[in-house]
Amino acid sequence: MRAPRPFRNRHGRARWLALLTWLYVLWSLLPVLVAVRISLNSGRSRSAFQSPSFRWYWGDPVASVWHDDTLHTAMWNTLRLAGLCMLIATPIGVAMAIGLHRWRSRTSTGANTLMMVPIVTPELVFGVALFLVFTQVYTGIPGGTTTQLIGHVTFTMSFVVIIVRGRLSAIGGQYEEAARDLGASRVQAMRLVLLPMLGPAIFASL
Repeated sequence: MRAPRPFRNRHGRARWLALLTWLYVLWSLLPVLVAVRISLNSGRSRSAFQSPSFRWYWGDPVASVWHDDTLHTAMWNTLRLAGLCMLIATPIGVAMAIGLHRWRSRTSTGANTLMMVPIVTPELVFGVALFLVFTQVYTGIPGGTTTQLIGHVTFTMSFVVIIVRGRLSAIGGQYEEAARDLGASRVQAMRLVLLPMLGPAIFASL
């Protein structure tokens, strides 16, 4: 005869997990809230709050975000870099994810591990490493947007590969096999069956 199992309060554990989650979210948002509070200060002091104002957004004709040309240029360069990075890293990452998913060998394990390196490496270390590569090894690449784009693509492509590979593992290969059995070519099965099913993962990796 088996002894009765001890009662476990799962609801209490769930409450603790929810509490810890919300504490982490609030702790993560705290710097943002402090920055918003400082930005609404009409004065230049970061410690003494004078009165709420939108001076630093559009009220000041010289120093506000709306009138500062250097901030406009920085914003445009950031958006352009993000768009180019998305257009380049997404298709390459999807193709690499499909290739690694179908590549069954010992070498594929090393390739999968290599995809994790940009994610687990601290961003500061990764940035310094890329800087040394472009200044010591590949010195012929012009600096500026080109090197920034190469660095961002190298970093973000790993996220695309990992997210899409997870979706591929969940889907399996039975849908493509069914499409092939019904007369579709390999390209048609990938374009009409596989890629639409990978849509949520591709969108999440953007």
